[in-house]
Amino acid sequence: MEPIEQGSQPEKEKWKGKATTEVKGAKAEQVWPLLEDFFGLDKWFPTLSTCIPVEGISGQPGCVRFCAGFKTPVDDGKQTVNWTKQKLLSIDPTQRVFSYSIVDGNVGFHSYVSTLKVLPMAEGCEIEWLYEVEPVEGWKLEHLDSFIDTGLQVMAQRMQAALKTMEEAVFMA
Repeated sequence: MEPIEQGSQPEKEKWKGKATTEVKGAKAEQVWPLLEDFFGLDKWFPTLSTCIPVEGISGQPGCVRFCAGFKTPVDDGKQTVNWTKQKLLSIDPTQRVFSYSIVDGNVGFHSYVSTLKVLPMAEGCEIEWLYEVEPVEGWKLEHLDSFIDTGLQVMAQRMQAALKTMEEAVFMA
């Protein structure tokens, strides 16, 4: 074992996770435009009441969104509003994938990076959410896994319902 230099910190091992969900009856090319709307996350993510642009143009790397009002598995009732600022790192519409990081916030996430993908399937599509973050004070990895997984399940249900409503409206016209 090599000695640690004076003043340097050992790098913490990051928590890593993955959540997936199926969007039945919806093609990847239908779901992607809903997911890639970087400033529109509040339409889909549960308990997220605010998602507004801070800088840049939605869908262009470097743009930043402010998200607030979401509930976390470790909320203790003291904190009034959870919030984060999130920066789009990369986006590839052809592969239907984007990555973003949390650059500021009050929920204790440091070095948080997520990648979301929409993958075609025979009977619909799948959304995959990969994430990594330094261990979060007051949380367990299971809390984060549950938060992301539950959020993704609700997002898929809301997207599926919105697409079904549109399909029914157009079919009835």
